[in-house]
Formats: sequence, structure tokens, C-alpha cells
Amino acid sequence: MSQPIYVIGHKRPDSDSICAAISLANLKRELGENAVAARLGHLNPETQFILNKVGVKPPILLTTAKNSLEEIEIDEAILINRMETLRYGWDLLLDNDAKTIYVVDDEGNFSGIVTLAEISKIQMQDLNKTKELLKDTPTMNLRDVVHGKILYEGNRKKSGEVRISDKKMMDRDLTGAIMVLNDHEDNMIKAMAKGAAVIIIAEDFVPNDYIFEMAKSMGVTLISTPYNLMKIIQMIYRSIPVEFIMTPKEDAIMFHPSEYTEDVEREMLKTRHSSYPVVEGKRIVGSVARYNLLKAEKKKFILVDHNESKQSIDDRDKGEVLEIVDHHRIGDIETDKPIVYRNMIVGSSCTIVAMMYNEYGITMPDKIARLILYAMISDTMNFHSPTCTQTDKLVAAKIEMDYGLDTDKMAEELFKATATIEGKEFKNILYNDCKEFTFQDLKANISQVFLFDYKEVDKIEPEFTAYMESEIANTKLDLWIMAFTNVEGKGSRFIAVGPLAERLKDAIVQFEEKGFVSRKKQIVPGVAAALR
Repeated sequence: MSQPIYVIGHKRPDSDSICAAISLANLKRELGENAVAARLGHLNPETQFILNKVGVKPPILLTTAKNSLEEIEIDEAILINRMETLRYGWDLLLDNDAKTIYVVDDEGNFSGIVTLAEISKIQMQDLNKTKELLKDTPTMNLRDVVHGKILYEGNRKKSGEVRISDKKMMDRDLTGAIMVLNDHEDNMIKAMAKGAAVIIIAEDFVPNDYIFEMAKSMGVTLISTPYNLMKIIQMIYRSIPVEFIMTPKEDAIMFHPSEYTEDVEREMLKTRHSSYPVVEGKRIVGSVARYNLLKAEKKKFILVDHNESKQSIDDRDKGEVLEIVDHHRIGDIETDKPIVYRNMIVGSSCTIVAMMYNEYGITMPDKIARLILYAMISDTMNFHSPTCTQTDKLVAAKIEMDYGLDTDKMAEELFKATATIEGKEFKNILYNDCKEFTFQDLKANISQVFLFDYKEVDKIEPEFTAYMESEIANTKLDLWIMAFTNVEGKGSRFIAVGPLAERLKDAIVQFEEKGFVSRKKQIVPGVAAALR
């Protein structure tokens, strides 16, 4: 099973990262790659609006670069019903070149495990132990292992003893015995008289009517088989139901499909079993061995709209980064080998993705074109942001012309529907678009939210400031800035809390006077300059 290449944006995804992931994954599929768009967090209202408007499903949610069992290739579980014979189990193992079979009950629910070693052990066990197992072995199992047919099924209880005709037969206690006899009908009569419960007759011999009548009157089971005496004796001990010797599921080491491979491997190292059941609910869905883990491929990723470890998927070192498409500063992500790295000074990652479609000569589907244009509008504040470049505007103009779209109408519809904090929980306002930054040895969070009307800020400012102070108290941050930015690029209102807030008081006033709107190009550099 070859894993897909996951195209992912950053944590706390915005519209640009989500739309870029969807659009780039589509381009990769057009180029013949098995690419899947994914996300690292929940969609914000703006992004949800865009996807609903365009009619596109959200990317799948990923939380870690680690593999789980359901994401790697595991073996098909070899199943056997609990009452099947050891012989059938043996044949299953040999036919499938396996060492373990998994026992299920009559409803198909996982019941236990039987190994090749355990079946082999039956042949070598003390006959007293085997006798106890044969005592409750069904007649049908005896018939099946000798490939015979039941001539008459009686009701005498079996003792589990297996006997043949010999000179001392009449001196032995044959009560409940399983007798293995040839065509000597006298021995059949004697065995029944001595209390035998089952008579297995070799080489397809069928006894006379008198034997039948005697068996019926005494409740003795008669089975005829094409096998000879030695073969019958060998097979009888394989008639025991697998349920009788299995390791019950309560004592078995088993795994759930959602468990991570590294955790599974750690558990495997504590034992020496060849394979283990993978169980979901009551059902067994596969079998996993150490070689499955060793040959499992790492998850592969293409990163869009970010290139810093703290913004990327958790446990990234467990996966493999193949490509990065971004428009931010170059961060700290390292790779073991060369990759495709595309970083451009533009206002939106989707601008780069649109250019890639053009470079490959692939026409964007209508839905992809609209996704890209919405994301560009969002990330450049309808092309009014200081991060917006002439490249963004040229790319947008071409999409407008080719697909008959109008950015101003799209922007108006988008911002009116989504650029508000009215009725939103403080947690969502603060954390929805929050990024971490380090200024020398000082750590800061800078959150940003877009809105139409600053009156919404006036209504919540005292309570929201108190909320921010309570949140920063539980962190090691030196500063937390909240930027309430006008969605049309007309400036921002700021709230700052933390040990450095007083030191930045004058700088924050200047940010508002200068109409800062870009976190990347204005706010972050402004904070860095003020802290020098």
C-alpha cells in the first residue's frame, strides 16, 4: 500500500493555506502524483464560507506525521472458526506460509490466537493432556480429520482415550474410548460390549447390519474412513477444536488500527510472537508483524504557506518533506536530502500555486480558480495589503479574465459574511490566527483578526484585555499582541499584555497611527525595532 503525498498548510490554518493545499494537491494529481490535501487544524469561518461557496470539501485532518497501523500495509488475518479442527488450522498455516491464525466465534468476533507451534505441540504432548481435549471434541471433527462419513451417530460420552485392537483389548477398560479398527467385525462387537463410545473403521469398510443394530442399541458412533489404521491414529489428535488450545483474546497482545507504529513496536519488543492481531471493536481487521513496521514508508509531505517547525505538523521528524511552497521568511525546517523549495515575495501562497499551473501548461478547473482567487483576496485584503505585489495583481487579473470573475464583488461578499467578531467567544478571537515569534530571547504571540467596524472592539475591550492577561499568565510568553485589523486595509487596533507590554506602549500607538495591517511586513518588524 503506497501512502499518498499529503499537501499541508500550517497549524491554525487560514484561507490561503487551506486553498493552497487543495489547489496544489489537485495540480500534483494532474501531474500523476498521488497527492491528498490535508489540514492541521479546524477551519475558520472565512475558510468554511469559501469552501461552501465554491462547493469543495475540506481537506482531511492530520494531527501527526507519525504512522498509525491503519496507514501502513499490514497482513490479512487468517481466520478460523473456533470449532474447526487443528488439522484444518494446520493446513491453513501451511497454505498461507504463516505461523499464526486467528480464531473467531460463530458471529465472526475475534476470540483468540493459535500458532503453528501450539498445534505442533499437541502431537508431542502427554497423552493424558490430549485425552482431556479429545473428551469434548465433537463427532463432526473426528469425521472431518479422517475424511470419513458418519455411519451412525450415537450418544455415548467419550473418555478421550484412543485405542486399537490388540491381544489385551478384552482386559482393558474401554469405557468411552475412541476405537480405531480394521474390518474385523468381532473386534467391533467386543469394543462396543466393553463400553467404547466411537469406532472409526479403516479403509472404507462398512460393517454388517448386526453391527449397526448393536451400535444403535448401545449409542455407539460408527465412522468409516478411507485411511489406514496408522493414518487414522495420526489424524485423531488433530480433530481437537482450535478453541481448546487457543490463547484467548483476554490474554492476547493486540493492537487497534489507530495506534502509532512506534508504540506498537515498543510493545512488540517485550515479547517474541511472530505476529499480532489488529482489532477494531470485536472484529479483527488484520495481522501485524515486525517486518510490517520495518518496511513501512514514512509519511510524505508538501508544505504550503509555511516553513517553520513550530507552525508545521507535530512529529515532523517522523515524516519526510518533499517540497515547500511558501511566501514567508525562510524558517528552520531542515531535510535529509535536497527538495523542491519555492519561496517568492508575493502576498499569497495561492499566487505561487496559480503560477505553477501556468508553468506546467495545466488549466485550472473552475472551482480551483475560484478557490485561489478567494484566498488571494483574503491574504492581500483584496490587494490593498502592504504584502501585496504587482505579481499578485497580474495573476488575479488573468484569473478574472479567463474565468469571468470579479474580485471586488467576491471580496465584498466574503468580507461582509465573515469579517466580524460579533458573538464570537474570546478564545476563538485570540487563538484563531495566532502565531509565535522570538525576538532575541523574548517570546511573543501575535494574534490577528479582521473586521469591518471598530465599534465591535469598543464593546469588548476591557473584558478581552482581562482574558488575554489570564491566558498569558499560564504561559512563558513575554508579550501577547492582539491586532484587530480593518478588512479593507485601513489600519488596526491593538491590545498588548505581558511583561513587555508597558515597554511597547509608545510603539503600539505608532502602529495605530501609521495604519499597520500586515503582521509579517509591519507589526513583527515594528516590535523587533522597538525591543532593540
